[in-house]
Amino acid sequence: MNGETRQFATPRSRSVLARGLSLLDAFSTGEPELTLAEIAKRTGLPKPTAHRLLGDLVEWGAVEKSGPGSYRLATKLFWLGQLVPLHRVLREAALPHLERLHEVSGENVNLAVPDSVYSLFVERVTGRDAMPLRVRVGARMPAHCAATGKVFLAWGGRERLRQLVSVGLTRYTPRTIVLPGLLHRDLERVKERGVAFTYEEAEPGVAAVAAPVYGRGGRVVAALSVTGRAQTLDLDRFGHAVRAAATAVSEALPSSV
Repeated sequence: MNGETRQFATPRSRSVLARGLSLLDAFSTGEPELTLAEIAKRTGLPKPTAHRLLGDLVEWGAVEKSGPGSYRLATKLFWLGQLVPLHRVLREAALPHLERLHEVSGENVNLAVPDSVYSLFVERVTGRDAMPLRVRVGARMPAHCAATGKVFLAWGGRERLRQLVSVGLTRYTPRTIVLPGLLHRDLERVKERGVAFTYEEAEPGVAAVAAPVYGRGGRVVAALSVTGRAQTLDLDRFGHAVRAAATAVSEALPSSV
């Protein structure tokens, strides 16, 4: 699923570094391979400029050629991502609780962190009986259609919601909430319940329930979720389990987080 809507700044007045980084941001979960023409169009860069910068990124190891005239992100970005201190600490603290939650639910159990108007998945525990998901670890989903994303919106203040609305509430299924007023009311219910639900809002047949993980000063630093088949996932039952697991992770985090 290409669950990301991007807005690129015009190339005028941007530094060489900013233009190079914009090439990396052109890729998405649903489109991991792009041609030079597609990258140039998405970034607003002339083809010769995009080609030259892609050559530099290939040499550095951030991008690799996947075929004649096509590119994809390379593994160097993956291991650099593993070095992000907050993500590493969160994963280490959360993993035992993710595993126990998977044992209880038999479903996909996810750990996500806020990333602008997206929910970034940094860890997942799953099994052969769990429903296969299109969104993988390292992928981002727009916050308005992900249970973890709704957690970040509900506890993230008005500015985060305002930023998302300004980007646009993209419809992915007939159940996706695309009206700001309806989304605001849904987020109020999230805070009242202490958990967020999605039911076929990002992908047909998929439901999820998520709860916040708190860091220093009561700030929401992550969210745990259980994701599975919409027809069989007991959202109320797993809501309590997810909330308990998220509380346990909050208590396990070091005071520096």
